Amino acid sequence: MIIREMKKEDNAKIKEIIQNSLESLGLAIPGTAYFDPQLNDLHHYYTNVKHANYWVVEMEGEVVGGIGIAPFNEHDKICELQKLYLSPKTQGLGYGKKLMETALSFASKHYAKCYLETQHELKTACILYEKFGFTLLKEPLSGSEHSAMDAWYIKDLN
Repeated sequence: MIIREMKKEDNAKIKEIIQNSLESLGLAIPGTAYFDPQLNDLHHYYTNVKHANYWVVEMEGEVVGGIGIAPFNEHDKICELQKLYLSPKTQGLGYGKKLMETALSFASKHYAKCYLETQHELKTACILYEKFGFTLLKEPLSGSEHSAMDAWYIKDLN
């Protein structure tokens, strides 16, 4: 397993992983990452935003997942953990944990808090976020773009 920063040639594979995952969950709907405008060129998006990054995980030379950090509310020093998705064949192998460690280490150098949005039905993801110290919120933070999400978490980074 290798975790590295995303390259331009990873765009199509990461888009495929994200969209296949959302389709399998019945979440290929407006208000989810499925229709994010930057999904066609995540590399460009994350390399052109200050204090943002996207990492991919490789297994035997194949990109099998990824995770991103981007600003959410710069005034309050809040970032957002974005697009943590893994291919089905890698789930349960600890790759999500390693991706989280990588992303949160980066985030803690630039932000005071980390926010994320998900769905309650994604129980495995919610358990992972709680293990990393994220606290469930009653409502989304102002400025949220993913209206189909129903679980919002925040974590102090310092």
